[in-house]
Amino acid sequence: MENQTRKDVMFERMKEKKREAKVIRRIVFAVFLVLLIVVGTALYKGYSYVKDALQPVDPESEETVTVEVPIGSGLDSIAALLEENGLVEDDRIYKYFVKFNNESDFQAGTYELSPSMTLGEITESLKTGKVYHEPVFTMTVPEGLNLEEIAAVVEEHTGYTAEEFMEVATDEAFINELMARYPNLLTEEIKGENIRYALEGYLFPATYPYYEEEPPLKVIIDSMVEQMAITVQEYAPALEKLQKSPHWLLTFASLLEEEATSLSDRQTIASVFYNRLEESMRLQTDPTVIYGMGEHQERLTYADYEYESPYNTYVTDGLPPGPISSPGKESMAAVVDPANTDYLFFLADSEGRNHFAETYEEHLANQQEYIGN
Repeated sequence: MENQTRKDVMFERMKEKKREAKVIRRIVFAVFLVLLIVVGTALYKGYSYVKDALQPVDPESEETVTVEVPIGSGLDSIAALLEENGLVEDDRIYKYFVKFNNESDFQAGTYELSPSMTLGEITESLKTGKVYHEPVFTMTVPEGLNLEEIAAVVEEHTGYTAEEFMEVATDEAFINELMARYPNLLTEEIKGENIRYALEGYLFPATYPYYEEEPPLKVIIDSMVEQMAITVQEYAPALEKLQKSPHWLLTFASLLEEEATSLSDRQTIASVFYNRLEESMRLQTDPTVIYGMGEHQERLTYADYEYESPYNTYVTDGLPPGPISSPGKESMAAVVDPANTDYLFFLADSEGRNHFAETYEEHLANQQEYIGN
């Protein structure tokens, strides 16, 4: 009987331990679940906070903030400055962003930044010394357009008319301002007696970003002239060696831009022009006739070739007085580095391919074969 009582007691104790273990497991599970929720919530809040901190503070903002970055500023002070001015949500997150992207070489200076800018745009601005953000619109000026054709492009992309563009582009006071700003590019040569437009050929063909809905026409034109000045400067050593001016370069290059269909053609046509100039032969290039006439011609007549114009290289010696269009870099490069040939003639077939000849007889044969008259 006593043994039975002991067994009952032991059995009860075992059942009690099982109940306790079950309760403990429930408590552990509940605590784990609570911790999981707490940790998960914290992680989600942390993720959301970091995600928000990596976005623009106010994507719709049109406000600009002037920020002065002193010389010698480190990342810590720059990040704190950006947060202080409401340009980033959290300076710590910005520092992680910069370090993660291996960014460096920030420049001291005064910046006009906006809460609508991304961290990447702000960083790019601080690296380049320029405000960098998404443009409101872009405008592409293709190679080989003359000033009036560029005016049409501006009219297409802005609220300005072509006439308004031409009025500003030919304004003498504005041209003088540009000459003072870019003296190594715009010389007195652009005001020559026979020059049609002083800025003809000086607006660099490229895609331009603009950061306001209606940038002033002077700003549009200035940005194109500035880019031409930067580009032409690359050829300064070659021009010095040739003892030639930027005006000569752009005039020569504009002819190549109008005549060539490929890079190799540019270099070869350049050699033709050099050879003809050396032989005191007139260049006789059709685009100068068309430019001199002031209107596009699908097909030139014999009378057209005799059209009296200082630009018409069929009736005048040497290069025309100035560019006939805006040349690109490839044409400029071909002028200073032409092919080495003995060609004196070339013509284009119906598919635009150029055919070259050393003698007039060969040129006539090419004419018969590729043009048929």
